[in-house]
Amino acid sequence: MAKDGTCRGGARVGAGAKKKPLADKISAGNPGGRKLTVMEFTDAPALEGCEMPEPNKMLSAEQKDGTTLAAAEIYKNTWTWLNARGCAALVSPQLLERYAMSVARWIQCEEAVSSFGFLARHPTTGNAIQSPYVAMGQNYMSQTNRLWYEIFQIVKENCTGEYSGSNPQDDVMERLLTARRGK
Repeated sequence: MAKDGTCRGGARVGAGAKKKPLADKISAGNPGGRKLTVMEFTDAPALEGCEMPEPNKMLSAEQKDGTTLAAAEIYKNTWTWLNARGCAALVSPQLLERYAMSVARWIQCEEAVSSFGFLARHPTTGNAIQSPYVAMGQNYMSQTNRLWYEIFQIVKENCTGEYSGSNPQDDVMERLLTARRGK
């Protein structure tokens, strides 16, 4: 509470009780010591994977400069990564679309900074100012990271196997570095 008696902020990222990853819960056995009921399914149906929902056409729209937005490819790569961990059905297609669009826009801003530079000219005074693409890129990077942490938290809490290692966020960084080299 602030000195003037008003409350500031709200819930903070990472605050509160921490959830243990599902894989850790399984490896710990029965830490609560409660009696466990084991259920046997003898006539269980064979389960099959789900089909990837088609990305929205907006994710591969033609841009003003004639290029195609790369968000559909990012969407497919992320969904494939989630599916390999058995978590594709737990993450909504809308969340994946927001993540893919945010990554694609972030890459676009970084490419614009590489093309036009960090500085721009003020429209009325003519003085040098920070390029608007720098600020936009920072905003998209922040949004991308928030969305990725949301997706990764779902994976961490529900994945019974290995969820660490190479992930779509690593691919984003590789794509960004490749774009900066002009390839």
